[in-house]
Amino acid sequence: MSEQRRAERLDQPREPRGVKLPRFDPEAFGRWSEGIARGMGTANFIVYMTVVIAAWFGWNTLAPANLRFDPYTFTFLTLVLSLQASYAAPLILLAQNRQTDRDRVALDEDRRRATMQKADTEYLAREVAALRIALGEVATRDFLRSELARLAEELDAAAQRRQRLERRQQERGAGRGGGEPLGEPRDEPAGDLTRSGRLEGPARER
Repeated sequence: MSEQRRAERLDQPREPRGVKLPRFDPEAFGRWSEGIARGMGTANFIVYMTVVIAAWFGWNTLAPANLRFDPYTFTFLTLVLSLQASYAAPLILLAQNRQTDRDRVALDEDRRRATMQKADTEYLAREVAALRIALGEVATRDFLRSELARLAEELDAAAQRRQRLERRQQERGAGRGGGEPLGEPRDEPAGDLTRSGRLEGPARER
């Protein structure tokens, strides 16, 4: 007795005493019930059942009296159909419950995925908004083209001013050297006349 008490564990429920019912796999029984319900919900089942009942009626009506196993009022057929209906209803309900459970799991999964997609969409929307704000401060292609065109114009104007300045310096250097090439006009004719109105330099010699 003491060894039996030692073998008992307190973290497990005590097994009920009395008649032990057979155990079965609920998942396997559920698949079996779904198969039956799926088969009963087809047109083949209705056709086969109609053929069997018609053959039952015909045999028990047209066959010799000593060979009829279920004479008129067909009591045995009524019992068979009643048993079929009494078992078919719970099996169909069990199949529907399993389908409902699967639909609930699928709905929860769809809701979870929808939540994740919504979060991803919101994150992408924020990222796109941040990119648009960042791109607003970046030079665009048209802006770069306009700036480059303006810079090219300024460089051309600076080159022209430099050429004019160099030409003036060359002309001034040629004038100081005592000669000036013919056929080239001078840019500054103010030096040809003095304050007294007399011609000086090359103009007087002419």
